[in-house]
Amino acid sequence: MPRKHGQERGNMILIIGGAWQGKLAFALELAKSADKITNPFDSFMFEKEKKETYEVAEGVRDSFEAAMKCPIIHGLHEYIRRILKEGKSVDAFVDAIEEQNPNVIITSDELGCGIVPLDPEDRDLREASGRASVRLARTSKEVYRMVCGIGTRIK
Repeated sequence: MPRKHGQERGNMILIIGGAWQGKLAFALELAKSADKITNPFDSFMFEKEKKETYEVAEGVRDSFEAAMKCPIIHGLHEYIRRILKEGKSVDAFVDAIEEQNPNVIITSDELGCGIVPLDPEDRDLREASGRASVRLARTSKEVYRMVCGIGTRIK
């Protein structure tokens, strides 16, 4: 049966907050408690059968394919920055995450607070990231906001 717009799918968790507020540490704790990763305080990358396997897909550097397989996506806003620079669809990327990785834990910086950027590309990133976060929050089972290392559940 097809999923309705905004309907939860899987056990996705979204963690939002300002930069350097402890989102990744919180995501690692959640993933460890759910047995989604092996050891949250080991390296984020480990090798298995001569094939790299990532436990955390880093938005600033890892492939888009890694985001479809890893139990944690850290820095969704950085993936979005790269998608916009490549002229690709943010909606298509979010669709793929929802379909291929419905139990993922996602972290994303809140970019909508503060002064509106002068640079049009920065404004586009801010808007696209905000819209993607709103969309993912609707379909996530849980949503947390991080402030000073404290995660508050808002959904």
